[in-house]
Amino acid sequence: MGKVFFWIMVALAVTSGFLFAPEHAGLVIHPMDQFEVAPLFGHGEIGTFTITNVTLWMALSVVATIGLLVLSTSKRATIPTRMQSIAEMAYGFVYKMVEDVAGKDAIKFFPYIMTLFMFIVTANFLGLIPSSFTTTSHIAVTAVLAMLVFLTVTIVGFVKNGFGFLGLFWVSSAPLALRPILAIIELISYFVRPVSHSIRLAGNVMAGHAVLKVFAGFAAASAIIAPVSIFAITAVYALELLVAFIQAYVFTILTCVYLKDALHPSH
Repeated sequence: MGKVFFWIMVALAVTSGFLFAPEHAGLVIHPMDQFEVAPLFGHGEIGTFTITNVTLWMALSVVATIGLLVLSTSKRATIPTRMQSIAEMAYGFVYKMVEDVAGKDAIKFFPYIMTLFMFIVTANFLGLIPSSFTTTSHIAVTAVLAMLVFLTVTIVGFVKNGFGFLGLFWVSSAPLALRPILAIIELISYFVRPVSHSIRLAGNVMAGHAVLKVFAGFAAASAIIAPVSIFAITAVYALELLVAFIQAYVFTILTCVYLKDALHPSH
C-alpha cells in the first residue's frame, strides 16, 4: 500500500505541469495556473453558456454523489457493500450533526445540508486526483454555495419568527447603553457571513493545491532535490486528504449554526 501511495506522488509530480526554463537559468513555477478556467471544447472567450473545466468537474462531483448515495444504496443489502457502508456512515454523520447543532426541529432541512456536505466533500476529493480541477478552490463556486445558505437561513428566520428574527441582533443580556452598538456589530457580522463562509473553503483548498504544485515543480526540476520534494508532496498530500474532509465539515457545521440562529433567534 505504501508503494502505491509513493508512485501516486511520483505521478503527481510528473503531471504537475511546471516548466524548467534553462534559458533563464532558473525554475519557472506557476502554481496558480491550475485554477485557470478554460473552455472544455476549443478556445476563445468564455461566455455565459460555455462548457468549461469547472462545468465538467462540478458535473463529475454531482455524478459521484448520486452514485454514492443513490446507486450504492439501491439494493439495501443486509450485509452492506463498502460503498453502501460509506453512504450510511455519511448519512448518520450529517444527521447527527444537524440534530446536535441545530436541534430536532432542523431535521426537515437535513436533505439540503446532506446534499451540501456530500457535494463539497466529493468535489474536494476529486480535486486531489492528479491533473484534475478543484471546483471548490474557486470563490465563484463557494460564494454561490454560501449565498444559498445565507438566503435560506434569512428566509427561514423571517418566515418562522417574523420580526422576532431581529432579536438575533439585539443582545438583551448586555447593558442597555451598549445594546445599540452591539446591534450594529451583530448586523455587520451577519452580512459578512457569506463572505467568510465562502473564502474559508476556497482559500484553504487553493492554498493546499498551490503548495503541492510548488513542491511538484521542484521535483521536476532537479534529480538531486526530487526525493526531498516527493517526500514533501507525500506529507502535504496526506494533509490535503484531511483538509478535504475538514473543510466540508466546517462549511456544513457553520450552516447548521446559522440555521440554529434562524430557528432560535435569541441571545
